[in-house]
Amino acid sequence: MTAQHPRPASSGPDRAAPGPARHRVAYLVSKYPAISHTFIEREIQAVRTQGVEVATFSVRPCPEDELRSSEMRAEAASTTNLLDDVARRFPGAHARLLRQRPAAWASGLRRALWSGDRTARARLWQTFYFAEAVVLLDELRRRDIRHVHVHFANVSADVARLVVHLGRIIDGPDAGWRWSMTMHGPTEFEAVEKVDLAAKVASADGVACISDFCRSQLMRLVAPSQWPKLHVVRMAVDPRRYVPPPGGRDTTGDRPLRILDVGRLVPEKGAPVLIDAVAELRDAGVEVEVRIVGGGELEDDLRDQIRARDLGDRVSLLGPIGQDDILEQYHWADVFVLPSFQEGLPVVIMEALATELPVVTTRIAAVEELVEDGRMGRVLPPGRGDLLAGALADLARDPDARARMGRTGRDAVLRSFTTDTTAGPMSDFLAGVGSRRS
Repeated sequence: MTAQHPRPASSGPDRAAPGPARHRVAYLVSKYPAISHTFIEREIQAVRTQGVEVATFSVRPCPEDELRSSEMRAEAASTTNLLDDVARRFPGAHARLLRQRPAAWASGLRRALWSGDRTARARLWQTFYFAEAVVLLDELRRRDIRHVHVHFANVSADVARLVVHLGRIIDGPDAGWRWSMTMHGPTEFEAVEKVDLAAKVASADGVACISDFCRSQLMRLVAPSQWPKLHVVRMAVDPRRYVPPPGGRDTTGDRPLRILDVGRLVPEKGAPVLIDAVAELRDAGVEVEVRIVGGGELEDDLRDQIRARDLGDRVSLLGPIGQDDILEQYHWADVFVLPSFQEGLPVVIMEALATELPVVTTRIAAVEELVEDGRMGRVLPPGRGDLLAGALADLARDPDARARMGRTGRDAVLRSFTTDTTAGPMSDFLAGVGSRRS
């Protein structure tokens, strides 16, 4: 549960800045919790074990029917949702700021209007972000929190930098207002101007990059003087939760090769390539059974593709599955496939490797910082259904290789990608940002 903080009697903008305290940070996410962002839940839990006090905030709430695990339900219950609060607290928060510090209010609005993409629609949305920022500022000052951390360079980053801009005007440059960001990519790298990425990196007091590749993409956008604030902090899985099947995987008999794909059904994940590969495997006489876990805009297209290729007896679309139930799918499978065209460093690959599944994926972005071709699975050129089919056919014929790759993959995860190995670096990053001078 989120740590509870004492609330001073006064919450107006002119209240004195708090004295030294244990490090506190507000995690602000566009939607939290979310089934596709379980890695943020893990990170928050991990840094809390390091003594960091974390309060969670979400721009918009997660719908009840999307809370697919006990952890998600617990996090949702302790998370403050800005859109729920804006209508209720907007009048009071803005009235106090206008009455007590009108110049700060005007500066914040001006900053919002001149931030982001140079379109009328984008400027209009910035005024909404300003409205949310004033409400969040009011709440953070109540809780004596001066550091905001966000994941992704999206609306949460827009709100966070406005909050810190206002906080520094109101409380002064030495009051400890900071904001930091975890950068994933790759979406932001294709919309640099739209998301105002370079300006956000320059404004942030620290950026945690999930891979060396990710860090390099930010390095090309900002001056070398900004590079020291860019740190590599890996995502992680809990190896106590993601474990191999208790009795090992059954590699005997003549049953079909079981293939699992977990990811949003969106174009960049490349699921249609897997369907093409399954058709080639069928034509080559290689029996497979495929489960695709996830939801998204391509669901109807995938169903049509499966029907058109007459693969309904081989491929199943299972829809979204929460963390309470996903381990069953990893234990069912013989091979994990992620045929993406675009990725950061996929946590689902870490999950699969942790359960000793060999992985077949694509040679893009930072994937090879995690998966070594030939040792943990196969890393192939993207978009090549024929090569994917060939790699899966080879693995279908060689259960010993699958088992060896799976063990190697889990060992790699245990070395570098667990909550135990990343909690300290992330906590150090947050503490370093919190102590940095403006």
